[in-house]
Amino acid sequence: MNKGELVDAIAAKAGVTKREADEILTATLDVIVEAVSNGEKVTLVGFGTFEPRDRQAREGRNPRSGETITIPATTVPAFSAGKAFKDKVSLTPA
Repeated sequence: MNKGELVDAIAAKAGVTKREADEILTATLDVIVEAVSNGEKVTLVGFGTFEPRDRQAREGRNPRSGETITIPATTVPAFSAGKAFKDKVSLTPA
């Protein structure tokens, strides 16, 4: 499912126009991205948690030359699915 299909599904389920659904979805995603980029955790009970995670510096290899390089420490966005989400997915046939 892409963003357009998600907007269509939201509009149908919520009984709003596609334009309103798109504006709401875009605003929601913007708020989540802004909060996580500011170091905050966003928890949607039953769905999951978005949070920044620190990744330590580590050694890697240049695949072309085999040379050892240092990959710097960084902060990355992470998502952890909530229990209700995990349970729903695990009950869905593959």
